[in-house]
Amino acid sequence: MNSQLLSSAISQPLSEQRVVLEGVSWQQYELLLATLGDDFPGLRLSYLEGTLEIMTTSSLHEELKKTIGMLMEAYFQESRIRFHAIGSATFRKVAKQRGLEPDECYCLGQKKEFPDLAIEVVLSSGMVDKLEIYRGLGVTEVWVWESGQFTIYHLRAEEYERITTSELLPDCDTGLLANYVKPEEQFDAVMAFREQLRTRSPG
Repeated sequence: MNSQLLSSAISQPLSEQRVVLEGVSWQQYELLLATLGDDFPGLRLSYLEGTLEIMTTSSLHEELKKTIGMLMEAYFQESRIRFHAIGSATFRKVAKQRGLEPDECYCLGQKKEFPDLAIEVVLSSGMVDKLEIYRGLGVTEVWVWESGQFTIYHLRAEEYERITTSELLPDCDTGLLANYVKPEEQFDAVMAFREQLRTRSPG
């Protein structure tokens, strides 16, 4: 691995920076995860069969992910859907040579080895195919937030299909949800979203 590129990725936290390293072994990937630990929460490492992408997240990225996370949890709570939130924990599978940290992720029902639903915030183009990583991990749905809207991908057999309505959460209006992704006014946006949900709920 190129240590100069790695240092550059870690030292520039103000905007999203991406570095791709080729020929990284699974052991090197795991060593890097163990070395960084919780000391660099703004880093995202995406590993796919020897290719490692290191991304530093911007303040806007973090605010968007937190806002979306609060809205998702408000939806689960108001809809009485049991869930287990895992945040940006690292998920990896050595047999598939894949690993990453979602922006937010959830198990529906109870906690499982891998999440059912992952959310990715995209502000700049990545160089590693995250959907391919998620496919290898067996994550059922991936919601991608980009340009003010959600795009939903559902895993079918061996590939993801782009769909318009979530099959995991068929009653969730992602268009309505998107309207409240307002990182500059998180509290008010989440409270207004809750009120909308209660207004729409029968009885």
